Amino acid sequence: MNQILYTNINNKSHPSSNTKINYIYRSLFVIAILLLTILFIYLFIKVYRKNINEQIAHKLNSSYSVSTLYSNNTSTHASIEESTPFVIGIIKIDKINVNYSILSVCNNNLLDISVCRFAGPMPNEVGNLCIAGHNYVDYKFFSRLNELEKKDKIKIYDLNGTFKEYSVFDIYETTPDDISCTFQDTNGLRIITLITCNNVNGKRLVIKAQEIP
Repeated sequence: MNQILYTNINNKSHPSSNTKINYIYRSLFVIAILLLTILFIYLFIKVYRKNINEQIAHKLNSSYSVSTLYSNNTSTHASIEESTPFVIGIIKIDKINVNYSILSVCNNNLLDISVCRFAGPMPNEVGNLCIAGHNYVDYKFFSRLNELEKKDKIKIYDLNGTFKEYSVFDIYETTPDDISCTFQDTNGLRIITLITCNNVNGKRLVIKAQEIP
């Protein structure tokens, strides 16, 4: 008789245990769905913003030819110190499919739109023009600089609509606080310095190129 009662009690407890387990599983499933939804929305917004910024960068390239019609050396030098950003040229690197407008000033917001003049003179003037650009995982902006090798070619277009070609002569990585790559003593040469992040080790990738005579 006791055994029968014990068995009946156990049989009655099983539905309750199963209900509790099912509730836990359903809760975990709902939480997982919510987390995946949040992650999807975050990634969607991030990709959307990148695509918008890429479209802006291409529009800047389209307007470059118009800006050259209204520029001259005097106005260019006069506006280089202004805080309002403007397009000062275009950088093209055929090997890694780079074709972006160079913005006159550099800050976090502008770096999301295009590559920026970090230091140095206007494009194709004597000195060391330093250009900074983000390293995105989707191969935009300066994300493929690591593929460049010595003697690869870089074209820089200025506001006069002309371009000069530069040849890569130095490639190295450095710490974020090292600004020696921006030094302006070039002995009268035209130098281009490209700077981006190494997303793996946190260092800065530096590419230096010299004008081809």
